[in-house]
Amino acid sequence: MYPPGLQLLAVSHLPFVKEGDDLAELIIAAALESQVEIRDGDILVVAQKIVSKAEGRGRRLDLVTPSPAAVELAATVRKDARLVELILAESRSVVRAVPNVLITEHRLGFIMANAGIDQSNVETPDGPVALLLPESPDKSCTVLRNRIESRLGVRIAVMMNDSFGRPWRNGVTGVCLGASGVAVLLDRRGSTDLFGRQLEVTMVAAGDELAAAASLVMGQGKEGIAAVIVRGYSVPDDAQSALALIRPRDTDLFR
Repeated sequence: MYPPGLQLLAVSHLPFVKEGDDLAELIIAAALESQVEIRDGDILVVAQKIVSKAEGRGRRLDLVTPSPAAVELAATVRKDARLVELILAESRSVVRAVPNVLITEHRLGFIMANAGIDQSNVETPDGPVALLLPESPDKSCTVLRNRIESRLGVRIAVMMNDSFGRPWRNGVTGVCLGASGVAVLLDRRGSTDLFGRQLEVTMVAAGDELAAAASLVMGQGKEGIAAVIVRGYSVPDDAQSALALIRPRDTDLFR
């Protein structure tokens, strides 16, 4: 099932993405300039941030009026009340709120800091801007995949990654927020180990593992690499939504 090795190819030369930009065309052009050919079987991993920018998910904080609930919560977490208002609007519930930390259940089901809203690497000519997650990361991946496949005549998969913290572990790691054309959760239950023992609980978060690998190439600061080609991974036929990676609440031991 697993390949003997993978290649991670950075797609450099992407310009700063703006609302309304055609991401497929930008990525195709950047890959050509980077001398990275997009081939059959490749998985294109794109950073959430460029998708959100292209889809116009930026919100100017000077245009946000915080609610009383946002003002009260902002005092607890010591964050801008306008930012907290956006976080609450994107969330189903607040999971944890302490000074400098606000963890929520995003409306899509992700448990994440600040509902995934970010202010880093966002141009702010008119004042502070907060960038929300795409409305539907899976749909965004499908649209991008269809555009690239149509333009280049190839069959690929597309994933969107973002950086998450994790319970009981320091640091952030790349995770899969959206997917199209790739199985993100591999059920190994019923197969056997080297000694014939049947696996009973093993499910592999392949989407997150691929997202994390791509994240190492992208970097977390000013590297400016927002797209990576993963080559050499045998993509299973049973493609899934990235939402398959979200643990159901009734089996969630962290809440």
